[in-house]
Amino acid sequence: MTSIPAAAPGAAGKPRWLPALPVLVRSMLPAALVALVALVASVWSAHGAPLGVDEALHRWVLEHRPRWAVASAVAVTVTGSGVPAYLLAMLAGAMSVRTHRLRGALAGALALVSVQLPRMALASWLARPRPPAGEWAWSADGYAMPSGHTTTSAAVAVLLTAGVHRAVRGRARRPLLVIPALWAAAVGVSRVYLGMHWPTDVLAGWLLTALWAGLLGTVLILLRRRKAGAVPANEGEGT
Repeated sequence: MTSIPAAAPGAAGKPRWLPALPVLVRSMLPAALVALVALVASVWSAHGAPLGVDEALHRWVLEHRPRWAVASAVAVTVTGSGVPAYLLAMLAGAMSVRTHRLRGALAGALALVSVQLPRMALASWLARPRPPAGEWAWSADGYAMPSGHTTTSAAVAVLLTAGVHRAVRGRARRPLLVIPALWAAAVGVSRVYLGMHWPTDVLAGWLLTALWAGLLGTVLILLRRRKAGAVPANEGEGT
């Protein structure tokens, strides 16, 4: 009698964790929303003043900034916004939409824009001041919370992770899936280390990106389900 292989991935080679993705996305949304609202409410009630953890970590940073570490932080932080970030987002989009590279690149850029709009609106509403400019080790402008570089790099990391998952196969896939998250974490830490943001500004950027990623994932899942459900409906109409 012929044995049947057990628990192999689907015919399309889909990973085993893929069916759990909608559950993960749904759980991410409320958690990120509650945490972000709580953090914003704390800062708003303090009229934008730094919280206790902000002051403690900021003082520690100012006492531990050798020149080589500052130079390393600057090299990291400049990749987290502006042209480098949008080029990476476009690369991620092109990797995700392999049949239409230009369309994918445009989608990646637009996805990054979609997280910038709520970030700028929230920053303008809170109008939280940055740490004193005399303590900065690099240039900065705009309000403090949420950190723009942190939000941007985290969103790019989400897009790159999706792009790597779609385009890369073999042994290189796993390390490449980790690199975007490590890079985004380094950008966020660099903003605090260079003295231009309070730690809670960076945390707010990560939470906002998690909320954005959850919403984006929900939309994509709904669109995929709608597309999958439209196939039998169309076939039924033609019979």
